[in-house]
Amino acid sequence: MKNISYIIIGLVFGLGISISGMINPAKVLNFFDIAGTWDPSLAFVMGGALITTMIGYRIVFGRHHPIFATKFSIPTRNEIDTQLIGGAAVFGIGWGIAGFCPGASIPAIGSLKSEVFIFTIAMIAGILVARALKNGLMSKAKI
Repeated sequence: MKNISYIIIGLVFGLGISISGMINPAKVLNFFDIAGTWDPSLAFVMGGALITTMIGYRIVFGRHHPIFATKFSIPTRNEIDTQLIGGAAVFGIGWGIAGFCPGASIPAIGSLKSEVFIFTIAMIAGILVARALKNGLMSKAKI
């Protein structure tokens, strides 16, 4: 049942991203082009996501535990460090340049456009390189 829930959630997310136009890099780039061809419609998508999240948190955290677990797994780290700032910067710069973000690139694969495959392959390569660098730095720090 847990895996079926994951599939349903993924399908709803992908459908929402597709319907909203976030899989279209031109629409995303126009959202960021405030001085030129600005398209504010994605602000409504983000606002809708924020409202949905706020309601969802109220409902979920009103329960004693999640449906498929014995307790909530809430992150305990709350410091702002260089890793957080660097990751956010790379994410934002990449989104602004390419018009894709990781969440939108996966549903966009269905469009079969070459730029989607190029972005997704580059994204996966970046994840693997970052993981290798992090593991290398962590092992050197233990020496």
